[in-house]
Amino acid sequence: MAETVRPRRRRQDPTVWALYVIGLLPAVWHFYQGATGQLGADPVKTFEHLLGLWALRFLILTLCVTPARDLFGWNLLRYRRALGLLAFYYALMHVATYLVLDQALNFGAVIEDILRRPFITIGMGALLLLVPLALTSSDAAIRRLGSTWNRLHKLVYVAIAAGALHYAMSVKVIVGEPLIYAGIVVALLAYRAVRKPLLRARRRPREAGAAAL
Repeated sequence: MAETVRPRRRRQDPTVWALYVIGLLPAVWHFYQGATGQLGADPVKTFEHLLGLWALRFLILTLCVTPARDLFGWNLLRYRRALGLLAFYYALMHVATYLVLDQALNFGAVIEDILRRPFITIGMGALLLLVPLALTSSDAAIRRLGSTWNRLHKLVYVAIAAGALHYAMSVKVIVGEPLIYAGIVVALLAYRAVRKPLLRARRRPREAGAAAL
C-alpha cells in the first residue's frame, strides 16, 4: 500500500479475483460455524475475534509483498491491492459484528467502550486509518493523487502497529499466537526502516562489477 505504484490500464488478472474469493472464504466458514453452534459458549465474541485476526493476517501479508520481492525475487505486486482490501473488509466485518451482534447498535455503550477501554480505542483508530487507504486504492485514485498517494498510504504502517497492539491488548496475555503476530509486525516495520540502506548495500557490489567491465 505504501510503495510507489505506476498504474497501467489492463484487464484484471483472474488470479486476483480468485484471491478475493479464497480470501473471503474464512468469513463464510466462521459464520457457518457460529450459526451451527461450533464456536463455543460465546459464538459472537469468537466470531468477532476471528474476523479481527484475519484482518491482521491480511495486513501482514500485504506488507510482506515488498520484502518478498526485495529478498527473494518473488514478484507478487499484482496481489497487494487485493490483500490490502481484504484486510479492510475483515476489519469492517470485525467492527460491524461488534456493533450489531455484540452491542446491538447501542451506541451509548459503544462510545463508553471506546472512551474507557484502550484496546477498543486503538482498534477503532486502526480501522479509521484503513478507510482512506481503501477508498484510494484504485488506479484512478493513484493517478489523481500522484505523490500524495504514496505519503497517504504510509498510514498502513501505523494501522498494522495499532492492529497488532489492539489484538495483544484484547487477549490480555501476550504469549503464543499474539506474541508471534507482534514479532512479525515488528520485523516488517524494522525492515521498512532499513530497506533503503539495505538495497543500496546490495546494489554496490553489482555496480562495482559493472564498472570494472
